[in-house]
Amino acid sequence: MASVTKLDLTKELKELYKPSAKKPAIVEVPEMSFLMMDGSGDPNSQGFQEACNVLYGMAYTLKFMLKKAGRADFKVMPLEGLWWMKGTRDFDVRKREEWQWRVMIAQPDEVTAKDVNKARSLLREKKDPPGLDKLKFKRFGEGRAVQIMYIGPYSDEGPTIQSLHEFAKENGFRLAGKHHEIYMGDPRRSAPEKLKTIIRQPVK
Repeated sequence: MASVTKLDLTKELKELYKPSAKKPAIVEVPEMSFLMMDGSGDPNSQGFQEACNVLYGMAYTLKFMLKKAGRADFKVMPLEGLWWMKGTRDFDVRKREEWQWRVMIAQPDEVTAKDVNKARSLLREKKDPPGLDKLKFKRFGEGRAVQIMYIGPYSDEGPTIQSLHEFAKENGFRLAGKHHEIYMGDPRRSAPEKLKTIIRQPVK
């Protein structure tokens, strides 16, 4: 079997996945394929954890399935989250029980809907995690956005989010779309003060 070059989208899309932690930046976010799971409520809930388990299970199943077939080898991308509240454009970090969320993991273009269906069957046979049938595979793009790398505990993101919104307005933009976070660190392995989170906000 011929070897395949390992793809790392975090390096190919460096400006999107390795931004500065010192100042906000304006970026153009292309449309990409994602594995997605939707839900609501506190991210410490069982439903949120189950959604993450499904995403990672599918992402690694796809990775090893395509590598075994000699089609592609790629680094599993970080977990991303879209966050919003029904009936308002404002996102209140204190009202966790009212949060709506979509967690997702980006996939390289080599991954097709047929591959996802096959991987779903393989994962069902092996582990059958709760919520597997709710997983979606869709294209998603945000276009123009502002973003910054935040380092620290999730609970202290508020001032950084506010400064990002102010940066957008100072540059003549209005906020559009959903609050977006990309989790570059693993809370199970990193101290809260060292966690890295990309905070992104689509603008117009």
